[in-house]
This record gives sequence, C-alpha cells and structure tokens, in this order.
Amino acid sequence: MTGKVYLVGAGPGDPGLITMRGVECLQRADVVVYDYLSNPSLLRYAKPNAEIIYAGKQARDHTLTQDEINAVLVTKGKAGKIVTRLKGGDPFVFGRGGEEAEELHKAGIPFEVVPGISSAIAAPAYAGIPVTHRGAAAAFMVITGHEDPTKEEAQVDWDAVAKFSGTRVILMSVECIKVIAAELIRRGAAADTPVAMVRWGTTGKQQTVNRHAGTIGTAKLEPPALAIIGEVVRQRETLNWFEKRPLFGKRIVRDAEPGTGERSGPATLRAWRGCLGDPHHQDHAAQESCAVAGSGDSDGRV
Repeated sequence: MTGKVYLVGAGPGDPGLITMRGVECLQRADVVVYDYLSNPSLLRYAKPNAEIIYAGKQARDHTLTQDEINAVLVTKGKAGKIVTRLKGGDPFVFGRGGEEAEELHKAGIPFEVVPGISSAIAAPAYAGIPVTHRGAAAAFMVITGHEDPTKEEAQVDWDAVAKFSGTRVILMSVECIKVIAAELIRRGAAADTPVAMVRWGTTGKQQTVNRHAGTIGTAKLEPPALAIIGEVVRQRETLNWFEKRPLFGKRIVRDAEPGTGERSGPATLRAWRGCLGDPHHQDHAAQESCAVAGSGDSDGRV
C-alpha cells in the first residue's frame, strides 16, 4: 500500500502563521520530516507515536543532503506512511519543494502541496515594511541571495534588478549582500536607496537594521536574514508595530493553574533557551510549551 506525502509550508517562524490545513497534515502524519527554518514548536500537533526526522540544512552544514531527504520521503511513502514534510515559509518559494515533488512523482507516490506564508512578505510586514505601497512600489520581486551577481552566467538578470522601480526582497542574503549591493550600484541603482535586513523575522528574536545600498555592507547580522531594497523601507519609521510591543523579545513563564498541576492554555508556556527565536533548537519537550512575548501562540497574540 502506497502512502502519501504532504509538502507543508510551516510559515516564516511565528507558529501562529501556519495554515489550518498545515496543522491537519501534522495531526495525520505517521512521519514528520522538518527543516531548520520550521518552528519545532509546531511538532506538538503531531501524533505522540509519529516518527520525527530532523532534516535541517544551513550553509555548509547539512544534517541530510537534498538527495537523502528525497530518499526518506520516497522510502516512507512506499512503506505506506502518511508523511508531512514541514518546510519553513512556502515549499515552492526557494524551498526546493518542487524538486521533492518531482521525486515523488517519479516514484509514483501521491503528494499534496500545502502553501505557507513566505518570509519574503511576512518578515518585511513584521518589520513594518509593506512590500507594496501606493506611491512607493507598485510591484515587488523575490530573489535568492545565493546567486553571485559578478559571475558571467547568472540566472538572475541583475541589470533588471538594479533598474527595478519596485521592492526587491533578497532571501538568504547575509553572506552576499555587500557584493550584491555594490553590483546593483554599479549597474545603475542609487547608492542612497533604502535597505533593511531582517533576521529571524516574525519571532521574538527578530532583529532589523536599516541602511542604504552604499552602506548595507556594514550591517552585522548572522543568518537567517533577508534584505528589502526600495523606497518602502522608509515606511518602517511609522509602521514598525511588532518590535514596539512592550514585551517584545522577552520570555514568559506561565505557572500551573491552581489545583490542576498543569500548565494553562492549549499552547502551554514554559521557559526554553531562545524560545521561538531559536527554532532549530532540539529540545522538543520544552519547545512545544514555550513562546516569546511578541510571537504568537494558538490563542492569539501578546
């Protein structure tokens, strides 16, 4: 009997931003394969006996290679398992979900794609930056920061990016942003074009820095982070709602309800190192009951 694989977008980091369909897939799964940018607190929705497989990939540090991940999905599917492949953001937005779907198709295994909210729009929104805004940007583009703009044969048309009048969102951009910005300026972009970088967007560990194209190379951020380039960055001055919350970035511990001995609320809380701002942490027992003020839980928002 052949199983089925669900390629599920976990959203950008805040666990409250996963879709209802995504939660349903987690609840049904015999096997959950999750990646580095999937908030592990979402694993609380999995069945107690579900097999949990971590397949996180960071720059030059892969728990499993993409080929190995593909093999896991195919093997478990052929074994008749219901598999939920939990991927940060959206599976088809620089998530290699298309490659995984191709492998499942070749193996004759049914699959379903469950879209997720991409960090390309969510992280700017949580930083107070709308990717489109009347009078500032009528369009936006999303680009991978892994593409070297100085190489001779590039998939990205960097001339078009430099001349683009809308918003440019560059994912996975930390390591190359200095080179990218310099190349955009060389190709015609103004050196004073506003640029913001957002790290761990939508979580309580979110960091945002504002610069210009000519100075963004001085930003000191570690991955994961994305860059937003364009006039919309100026809106952050008035629209920065998330980082101004009174408890932003702080951890909250909920004591047991009197007489119950149990933590209160369906999304129970207790202290955990890094909380939602460190979603690759492996202590799942703590993760499922931890939240950071400023990040959402299943009850709502702080």
